[in-house]
Amino acid sequence: MTAARTLVISFVDALHTAGKAMQAAIPSLEQLADTLALVRSHQVSRSGEIGAYFYKVHGAGCLFISQDGSEIDVDFAADGTEIFDFWRLRRYGQSLREPFDPTEEEMRSAVESLKPLLAEVRPGWFSMAKTNPSA
Repeated sequence: MTAARTLVISFVDALHTAGKAMQAAIPSLEQLADTLALVRSHQVSRSGEIGAYFYKVHGAGCLFISQDGSEIDVDFAADGTEIFDFWRLRRYGQSLREPFDPTEEEMRSAVESLKPLLAEVRPGWFSMAKTNPSA
């Protein structure tokens, strides 16, 4: 497995863990993207600490910083899907205890190798592929 592929998998795992921490702290949160509406309606602060994470809501997404300093930055599509691009993946890699800064080519190859688990929702932007529970 390439280092870039490991980085993408680690990012997705870290995002999932941060999302679970938010849902545990805010039981009304059905999906992570609901945080935006809660901030806009002043039910949740724009930034703060939730579990082992500092979070900061921005524009169309949220930045999570774990206790070890790793940065998980995600945007939300109109339907609430968590989406990320190469810049966010590289930023995550650079924030790790042992920083890793893959090239865009390495990131593209890593993401391609993870299809169909990842879907390209628009050029250069990715999400976890939707699973079909009836399949």
